[in-house]
Amino acid sequence: MSPASHEPDGGRNPTTGAAAAASATPLRFGYGTNGLADLRLDDALRMLADLGYDGVGLTLDHMHLDPLAHDLAARTHRVAKRLDALGLDVTVETGARYVLDPRRKHGPSLLDPDGDDRARRADLLVRAVRVAADLGAHAVHCFSGVVPDGTDTDTAWKRLTEALTPVLETASAAGIPLAVEPEPGHLLATLADFHRLRRALGDPETLGLTLDIGHCQCLEPLSPAECVRDAAPWLRHVQIEDMRRGVHEHLPFGDGEIDFPPVLAALAATGYQGLTVVELPRHSHEGPRQAERSLPFLRHAEQAAAHPPHRPEPAPEQSAPPHGAPSAPPEGSSR
Repeated sequence: MSPASHEPDGGRNPTTGAAAAASATPLRFGYGTNGLADLRLDDALRMLADLGYDGVGLTLDHMHLDPLAHDLAARTHRVAKRLDALGLDVTVETGARYVLDPRRKHGPSLLDPDGDDRARRADLLVRAVRVAADLGAHAVHCFSGVVPDGTDTDTAWKRLTEALTPVLETASAAGIPLAVEPEPGHLLATLADFHRLRRALGDPETLGLTLDIGHCQCLEPLSPAECVRDAAPWLRHVQIEDMRRGVHEHLPFGDGEIDFPPVLAALAATGYQGLTVVELPRHSHEGPRQAERSLPFLRHAEQAAAHPPHRPEPAPEQSAPPHGAPSAPPEGSSR
């Protein structure tokens, strides 16, 4: 179904409740390698397969699959064979902290004042699309970046659309969706911002959405479950973790405020078939333990979604924090 045929709140009536959860295809869970940075990639993949994960969110970074390595094609080929042997699907993520600049976290961005620097970030995304095509990935994840000091928002939006144009052309040719993630504190911070971008770009079919469930809890006016339903036509990648309202801190499941069964029920009802990837980038020091405990938590919540107890009427919509400004420093762009 083409995303161009939908608007954020128009014309959809997704099935809800126990009947929808029972008839929906089971969700497919993965774990992000940015939360396993202390493991060799081969060890991380073997562990995830042994634990029963369906796939992996593979962050292109120097310690795993370095997108700037001279032998990238050969390395990618080896990883593709390993994923196939282990039965793991993959989404390619591009949130490595220092892969382009050893002194600037997540620098340069698509919004940098220097055109050559913006081109370096765009080139990284083009490389990621090509890697994703070679791996048979479901999508390539990316984000806008923080508006640089001294740059007005109109200029920032213009830079973003221009920088993404060649990336989308490559993605379209490769048949790989580019899934932009709204990040608290970024230019593109909310679902409304995603819709602004897709309209500015002419609503290309290749442009999709990475929905981070924690970010919905942190920043969006709707509940996470309602965010899933609103975002359904554009979903190409999903990240998941616990989080608190107004605080951008990725937390292990149970340490935040999210009620997960309704979220997973909403996600299953959309028919989403990509990976739902655990996103705990600041927990690499205990990555194996978090990976071991996260999948049973999610499967239990999925079962609870399929057999929900009687619930009272939904609570009113959440009061949104100021746009793009949670109370904690932006973690997703600073992880």
